Amino acid sequence: MTTYKHDDDSVVVIVGSGAGGGTLANELCQKGIPVVLLEAGARQSQATFINDEWPSFNQLSWNDIRTSTGTWRIARDFPNLPAWICKAVGGTTTHWAGASLRIQEHEFHARETYGELPDTHLLDWPLTLAELEPYYARAEDKMSVTRTGRRTGLPGNNNFKVMHAGARKLGYRYCSTGPMAIDSKSHDDSPPHQQLDAGCQDGKIGAKWSTLCNEIPAAEATGHLELRAEAHVLRIEHDARGHASGVVYADAKGHLQCQKARVVAIAGNAIETPRLLLNSASALFPHGLGNGSGMVGKYYMRHTTGSVFAEFDDPVHFYRGTIMAGIISDESRNDPSRGFVGGYEMETISLGLPFMAAFFNPGAWGRDFSRVMDSYTHLAGMWLVGEDMPRDSNRITLNENIRDAFGMPVANVHYDDHPNDVAMREHAFRQGEALYRAVGAKNTHRLPPYPSTHNLGTCRMSAREADGVVNKYGQSHELPNLFISDGSQFTTSAAENPTLTIVGLAIRQAEFIAESLRTRTI
Repeated sequence: MTTYKHDDDSVVVIVGSGAGGGTLANELCQKGIPVVLLEAGARQSQATFINDEWPSFNQLSWNDIRTSTGTWRIARDFPNLPAWICKAVGGTTTHWAGASLRIQEHEFHARETYGELPDTHLLDWPLTLAELEPYYARAEDKMSVTRTGRRTGLPGNNNFKVMHAGARKLGYRYCSTGPMAIDSKSHDDSPPHQQLDAGCQDGKIGAKWSTLCNEIPAAEATGHLELRAEAHVLRIEHDARGHASGVVYADAKGHLQCQKARVVAIAGNAIETPRLLLNSASALFPHGLGNGSGMVGKYYMRHTTGSVFAEFDDPVHFYRGTIMAGIISDESRNDPSRGFVGGYEMETISLGLPFMAAFFNPGAWGRDFSRVMDSYTHLAGMWLVGEDMPRDSNRITLNENIRDAFGMPVANVHYDDHPNDVAMREHAFRQGEALYRAVGAKNTHRLPPYPSTHNLGTCRMSAREADGVVNKYGQSHELPNLFISDGSQFTTSAAENPTLTIVGLAIRQAEFIAESLRTRTI
């Protein structure tokens, strides 16, 4: 087992082991670069995973308190759980659906494409689809994404068959079991998916890609990685030059440690990453690390979401099979004639009975609620995922009145829907209902957004320092050896599920860091 001394300042320290951090760690280790990977959560395994939805939530989720404000419904329904991410080795890749879509060309040019939109700060990404395409391809190969390369698609379950039939009735052309990071055939010693997961859990057999099952073991095999689980990072330290110099964390016993570093990369999700930067304020950086432009925490995006469920006379058993192997992409185009800019995806979804009861209409009770629960086996469902607009008022700040177990201010998540978001959600609800009615649904139900699973922005990429936090490689505009390696670097949200893009950016970032270390430019 590889270990590095706390005073070894030759290592790259990565905070967070999810899609960005775990991938970056492996890519650097494959290049012979020493890495210390700090993860706040514990390490689970195929032996310890709980294949039961509610206990699994408690095992994997980031349950540390957060607060929320704003007019979004989450602030009312789940005020201390505005986001649903994982606190475990592998991050939220231990509990994700596997949908792996590329951002479209026009979405990289949101400002140019959508023009002036009141009460937004749209910005074009500082990199293009053409620049990212080679890394998308490498990410798809790494993740064994179905329907890319020569990989076959997953079989469709009943939930997908209902969706597909409705899509044909509505004239949709792009409906399939989707590009999914789930092995459809045996691959690299991984078995094909057995469709046994509890919701989005990584799986007892490891057929779904995760950094826990794939990237981290590969990095450990190089002899260049030291993974420190249950290491809760509190702040980033810097030297007199304004370079990141170390990471202070509480170890599994609660003892404070400081790991010196040559480079620091933060991949703590779009809520914890800005919180860490803000909590790292100093005399040199009084407003937080990398926050000279005042952009850290701003432009929080969560995707414009909602769900449609439908009741049928015959049983569907929508909970059997892969949860999200069903995607309609026709509505992801930009067509302002619909009453909004940007677009959305329609994706199959199923919830276990406890989560269905919790999310169907939070706080509701009565005959209609109980009737739908009684009809559970006759339901079909879809999740609606659309591009939401970047607003500087949607942001992560520190709540100085509430502290965590280590005395650090917790994150407050503020969000208000933009009128464009509201119009998009209404259109998506109508189309989802129409799809199910077209194939005989006797009732349809609109479900409000769940706690956020796609958390983006807050440390966004920008060509100019005044507009964001990092450049197109995720490198801080202010601290040359500080990098952001997660979804918080997204300039805009696009309509697509973000994991594939996060992985592609991490592969690209690893190349940049390795070359910068070789040439001693950082």
